[in-house]
Amino acid sequence: MSSEVIRCHDVSHRYGKTIALKSLNLSMQAGQVTALLGPNGAGKSTLIHLLLGLLPVQSGQIEVMGRAPKEAAKSGQWGAMLQTSGVQDTLTVTELLYLFSSLYAQPAAIDDLIDEAGLSGLEQTRYARLSGGQKQRMLFALSLVGQPQLLILDEPTTGLDPAARRGLWRAIERRRADGVTVLLCTHYLDEAEHLADQVVVLNHGEVLATDTADAIKARVPNAQILARSTLDDNALNDLPAVQSVDHREDRVAVLSADAPSTLRAWLSADQQLSDLDVRGADLETAFLSLTNESQPELFS
Repeated sequence: MSSEVIRCHDVSHRYGKTIALKSLNLSMQAGQVTALLGPNGAGKSTLIHLLLGLLPVQSGQIEVMGRAPKEAAKSGQWGAMLQTSGVQDTLTVTELLYLFSSLYAQPAAIDDLIDEAGLSGLEQTRYARLSGGQKQRMLFALSLVGQPQLLILDEPTTGLDPAARRGLWRAIERRRADGVTVLLCTHYLDEAEHLADQVVVLNHGEVLATDTADAIKARVPNAQILARSTLDDNALNDLPAVQSVDHREDRVAVLSADAPSTLRAWLSADQQLSDLDVRGADLETAFLSLTNESQPELFS
């Protein structure tokens, strides 16, 4: 029996003349967290709506848990947290959880959901009166009501404070440990790097990369050099192996494909170079490089 939970083959989708997805291929395995990354307009929401059966498949094939998306939706085996909720905002936290629980044969325990989502003390608060972060935690709890085997989360930690974010990360990690498959759409690169077994980078409707975070980071220039320097940007760009120059507060950040060569030339050209810090490329750097159309040669 295949462990493939989601399979998209040659999927394309249009809104009139606008191409939202173009010949997209994607596979997700059971018990795996896949982070879906991409700038606004990359096609992430379209893909999620197709997987949930909220949009018709125009071209290509999509299977979710071995079925067409609409058939999979009827199984009650997946849970979803979308950016727009549509829940009854006059109901309290407890009332909403009981309402959603009534839709499932074997729902999760209400008290456990309240505890896991950090909603203790808010049980009798109406949804409309919750703060933005509390609403996010409420929607996360609702996505877990049916004890899903597939969890689709669209920007789940938007508006959460750091402690709440970490709490939700732990909840996702517990689900993965129990064999739940998670599709996580996020703009937080640290979140993807921390949680994901697989990272998918999407831009202009096309998959640019599908791999582990470490493998994707390895595809970009291998070092970031931060320093205080007297050289201007033109001189820095002329140094060997320099790919880009940026400014971060009172230091300059140079992205280099060969850090030793860059550093030797930089030290020779700038006798006042100080406060050096050399780092490996992080996922944010890799993401920006992948989605930067001005540097396609890096990823040909």
